[in-house]
Amino acid sequence: MRTTLVNRLVYKRPLLSNGVFASLKRSTLQSNTFKRMSSSVTGFYIPPVSYFGEGALEQSIEHLKKKEFSKVLIVTDPGIAKIGLSAKVADLLKKAGVEVSIYDKTQPNPNIQNVVDGLKILKENDAKAVISLGGGSAHDNAKAIALLATNGGQIGDYEGVDRSKNQCLPLFAINTTAGTASEMTRFTIISNEEKKIKMAIIDNNVTPSVAINDPTLMYGLPPALTAATGMDALTHCFEAYVSTAANPITDACALKGIDLIRESLCEVYKNGQDKKARTDMCYAEYLAGMAFNNASLGYVHALAHQLGGFYHLPHGVCNAVLLPHVQKFNTADKVAAKRLGEIALHLGQSAGTAESAVQALHELNKQLNIPRNLKELGVKQEDFDILADNAMNDACHLTNPVQFTKDEVKQILQEAYDC
Repeated sequence: MRTTLVNRLVYKRPLLSNGVFASLKRSTLQSNTFKRMSSSVTGFYIPPVSYFGEGALEQSIEHLKKKEFSKVLIVTDPGIAKIGLSAKVADLLKKAGVEVSIYDKTQPNPNIQNVVDGLKILKENDAKAVISLGGGSAHDNAKAIALLATNGGQIGDYEGVDRSKNQCLPLFAINTTAGTASEMTRFTIISNEEKKIKMAIIDNNVTPSVAINDPTLMYGLPPALTAATGMDALTHCFEAYVSTAANPITDACALKGIDLIRESLCEVYKNGQDKKARTDMCYAEYLAGMAFNNASLGYVHALAHQLGGFYHLPHGVCNAVLLPHVQKFNTADKVAAKRLGEIALHLGQSAGTAESAVQALHELNKQLNIPRNLKELGVKQEDFDILADNAMNDACHLTNPVQFTKDEVKQILQEAYDC
């Protein structure tokens, strides 16, 4: 476990054995009773089974059939339903002798009501397993539904780290984008629309049973969505690599993910039918997931969650806009600065410096036509205060290499707004 000691790294963080911090609230972190603990044990968490490549969808149906689940719930979104993909998966399941019910109302930032409505359909049909079909939104909603099915209560009860007692229902996560890695992680993000925040639920019990990445389901992905989800994956690699919970395994996953993204993202952005690039992006986003699922994230995600919850903005776009600015501030930490320099080389920069890594991110955003700044996204400066407060209460910031003051968080937002 790598820990960072800089002048302003003020929080003394008790670590769980899995490397994710036990407390979420800043007030708790500042408590005098908060004592540092150390552990030589590092856990590593991924789904028991994962399938990749053309035909992975059909292979996963065979796997489910062998498990003899007689009734399943498909959780997806209106877009997937409209293009007929959920119907296709339902037909494959029915041919395998499985009864199917469908919840297809998941919103781009799934909310509490999505979870409640999906759970109702699950119970009405006595489903014994859940299939998520889509990108991160569908997977997150399905995880929340499957968790409540075995634990009860409301999804807000499980905000934080490992708050549940029971494993969620068996969950088969079929991916249709290459970015979030939600098909394989123990993270689920649900919007509380009343409070205008996103709740981060980090729980081993929501890890899917089977992750499916079939590039044939992604060939029609529009360029803008390809770019946004790809930058989400790159953000996972960056944040995991500079995380204070990084270890040699997560480092290897993050750097290989960066290599594949460098080679493939711009190619598949230009040509969505590029089979090799699509397949490599499936591996890249999964590697990125392996990295952050075990090393956690940082202030890019802590802030992006707030932008998504407050303005209903696309998560990957928020990450892409914020990533270079947060990493610029992370250079205050010598270890993080060194690691950003290593990343720069993997991004093809001749200079292995933190500054060149930040510059590479700006250049990549430009190539992918990512919005230039927060102003273009409709973010309002008068909201910076509450956005900063909420970000500092988000679980993801706890493994950031530098623990920023509120003024510094607001300064990051200002720089991302003005650039």
